Amino acid sequence: MPRIVIQNLGNLTIDSEHADRKVIELIHENGTDWMHACGKKGRCTTCKMIVVEGMQNLSPETAPELMYRSQDRLKPNERLSCQSSLLRGELVVRVAEINKFPHIAYTE
Repeated sequence: MPRIVIQNLGNLTIDSEHADRKVIELIHENGTDWMHACGKKGRCTTCKMIVVEGMQNLSPETAPELMYRSQDRLKPNERLSCQSSLLRGELVVRVAEINKFPHIAYTE
């Protein structure tokens, strides 16, 4: 069963019965706010996530992610949640400092 753990949201755990779903969709379906300025189209980096564990459980990088990586807008441990599908297993992520909402209390 695919699982997402968001460390700096108090280790919020999201379990899904469905594999091969976009990470941002799984997060939003759980009722958790996650920034996305371009409407989940891969045209910005506001939905980026810092991957702590489980990078191997994600789909391959998409063309937008490769472009942002070549521009140094994505670090090696970052992915766009709107472009990444969780294929299997567990994914442990953090919300990037620049992408935090002011109305949410984050943990460290």
